Amino acid sequence: MDGGGGEGAVLIADPREGRVRTVAETGSTNADMIALAANGLEEGVWLRAERQTVGRGRQGRAWVSPAGNLYASTLVRVRPSDPPAATLALVAAVALQEAVSAYLPGLAAIKWPNDLLIDGAKLSGILLERAGTAVAVGIGVNLAHHPDDTDRLATSLAAQGAAVGPADFIETLADAFARWVERWRGEGIDVVRRRWMERAHPSGTPLTARLPDGAVFDGLFEALDVEGALILRLADGTRRVIHAGDVFLL
Repeated sequence: MDGGGGEGAVLIADPREGRVRTVAETGSTNADMIALAANGLEEGVWLRAERQTVGRGRQGRAWVSPAGNLYASTLVRVRPSDPPAATLALVAAVALQEAVSAYLPGLAAIKWPNDLLIDGAKLSGILLERAGTAVAVGIGVNLAHHPDDTDRLATSLAAQGAAVGPADFIETLADAFARWVERWRGEGIDVVRRRWMERAHPSGTPLTARLPDGAVFDGLFEALDVEGALILRLADGTRRVIHAGDVFLL
């Protein structure tokens, strides 16, 4: 998923913290954050849209955006001493799982590369986009609604019995994300990787990986490598490292 970027959107500072800016509607919050970054916006600010008109998921998929769900993006300014920028996907997944667990303890599991699932149904998505030193981290969460006409099962916090609005949820998420970015910078990627493993589908989970070139591999989840790539154990005992693609639970 991502957040929004409509032309001429008026940003309203959240009166409680000042770090969350809210718009009623925009195209994509990620696109907006990239534009704001080009104008000097520093990291730590969040942009939330009540509704997106051209929200995007991974590989350019459309992200349906009814009011009541979370559509938000934040910005990280990558420093020379930081771990690889791509590993911010692990940071975002860990922070999001922690935020969801504040409302549904122990139910949400991370699925590579960056989805949250509850009983196999998709709850959320994450999309990272980079422009220079700026990385926009877009996060969408089904809070009040979820689609029921897609090829993948989906769910929402409301469907799981947890009632929380996007304005409250984003505060929980922003706190968690700030903590994990600080640990990512201060302690390195391994501490994030370990937490990801603790909160993900367990080792030995059967997975199917569909690569961008059309290749398909079935195997068992083994681990993540040091940069966050998926390590899949194939039926013949060999290990396949997956850097990009769609992964499904079998």
